[in-house]
Amino acid sequence: MRKSNILPLASFRDRPDRRRALFFQVGDSGFPVLPDIGIGEWDLYVANDLRQAFDFLDRQACQVGLLQFGKTLDARQVSEITALLDRYALMQWVALLARDSLEDASVCGLLSAYFHDYHTLPLDSSRLINTLGHAYGMAEMARRAQQPVAEATLGREMVGSSPAMQALFKTIHKVAATNAAVLIRGESGTGKELTALALHKQSLRAKGPFVAVNCGALPSNLVQSTLFGYEKGAFTGASQRKIGSIEAADGGTIFLDEIGDLPHAFQVNLLRFLQEKTITRVGGTENVSVDARVIAATHVDLEQAVAAGRFREDLYYRLNVLQVQVPALRERKEDIPLLARFFFDKFRSEGSSRLKGFSQAALHAMSSHDWPGNVRELVNRIRRATVMSEGRLITPADLELDGISLTRQLPTLEEARSVAERETIDQVLKHVGYNLSQAARHLGISRVTLYRLIERYGIDAH
Repeated sequence: MRKSNILPLASFRDRPDRRRALFFQVGDSGFPVLPDIGIGEWDLYVANDLRQAFDFLDRQACQVGLLQFGKTLDARQVSEITALLDRYALMQWVALLARDSLEDASVCGLLSAYFHDYHTLPLDSSRLINTLGHAYGMAEMARRAQQPVAEATLGREMVGSSPAMQALFKTIHKVAATNAAVLIRGESGTGKELTALALHKQSLRAKGPFVAVNCGALPSNLVQSTLFGYEKGAFTGASQRKIGSIEAADGGTIFLDEIGDLPHAFQVNLLRFLQEKTITRVGGTENVSVDARVIAATHVDLEQAVAAGRFREDLYYRLNVLQVQVPALRERKEDIPLLARFFFDKFRSEGSSRLKGFSQAALHAMSSHDWPGNVRELVNRIRRATVMSEGRLITPADLELDGISLTRQLPTLEEARSVAERETIDQVLKHVGYNLSQAARHLGISRVTLYRLIERYGIDAH
C-alpha cells in the first residue's frame, strides 16, 4: 500500500467512503513488514502486536484483516491468534507468509479454519488487490446477513421479519399498553413465554417482577400453595410463611403457562383473584391485596375444554379479555434463515472454531421441514448440529434432516421426460394389445426404436 495509506491506530477516522483493513505481524517472516502495493481506496491501520489489534478492533470496525505470519508459530502465538480470529469472525482475514511457513502444521490449521485466502511472500500486488476486494465484499455480505436479525428481534429471542411476526410484534405493542388480562394461544414450542415476557417488558410494569408458573407441571397437591402461598403451620412441614407466585408478582406480571391443565378444583380460586385482586394464603384468613397483571397461555382448545366441562366458562372469559396468537414456525418459514443464524451465533462457541454457518442444502432442508416442535425443535437441532458438526458448514445430516422426504429434490427435465415416455409407451402397448408394429406406428417411431425403449425402461411387452 502507498505510504500515505499506512496509518497508526491512533489516527483512525471513520470515513465511510474508504475501505479499512488492519495489519499486524506475528513473528519474523524474513520479509518487509509493510509491503508497498499501492491500493488507493484502502486505509491500512497498523498494530504493533496482537494486544494492540484486540484493543483497536474492540473500539473500531474493520472489514478486512491482514496477518503476516512468522516462519514458525509457538503454541502461545497460535492460541492468541485463534482467540482474535474467533472474536472477530465477521471480518475476512487474509494471510501473508513465507512459502516455508506452509510446512508448519499449526499455520496450515489456522489457514484452513479461519482465512479467506493467503499469499506467499514476496507479494504479487495485483493478485492481492483482487483478494482484498473480494474479501471486502464477503465481509459486507456477512454484515448485512446480521442486520436483519438485529432489526427483526423483539425481546430476547423473538426473531422474525415475516408478515406473521410483524403482525405479532404490532399486537404486542398494543396489548402491552393496557392492564387487562391476556390469553396467549399457540402450539407448543412457538414461544408463548417469550411473548408474555415481551408484553411485560413493554408495559408500565416493566420494572416490576415477571413470575412464570407452568400449571401443567404442578402436582395437584401443590397447586394451591404454589400459587397462593401458605402460613406457618398450615400443614406438616410448613415451618414458616411462604409467599406464593401470584403474591410474588405484586407490581408486575404473573404468567400462567398451560392454563388449560389447571385442575378444575382450583380454577375457582384463580377466578376469585381475577375478580377481587385479593388472595388468601393456605392456612390463613387474611385477604391479601395483590396488584399483578395476569397473562395466561395455552396450546389446547379452551372452548372445547369449556364445552366438555374441564374448564370453567367464567374463568375463560376473565382470562380471554385480550388474545394474542403466536404463529407456528411452518406458517412463517421465511424467518427460518434469520432464526438459524440467530441461534447459530448464540451456540457457536460450543462447537468447532472452524464452523462458519449453514450449507445451502441445510437451509433448504430446514425450509422444507414442517417443524412439529416449532422454534423449540429448531433450537435443539441447531444446538446439536453446532456441537456435532465436523466441517466448516452445517449439513442436513448434522441437523438430522437428511432423511426427511420433504427435502427430496424435484426431478430434472430428463427424469420427467423419461417418466412420461415410459408411461406413454406402456399405455399404447396395452391399447393395441401389445402389437409392436401398431404401437410403433401409433407412437410415430420405428420398431427398432420401440424395441430399444422397451429394453431401456424394462417394459413388459407381452
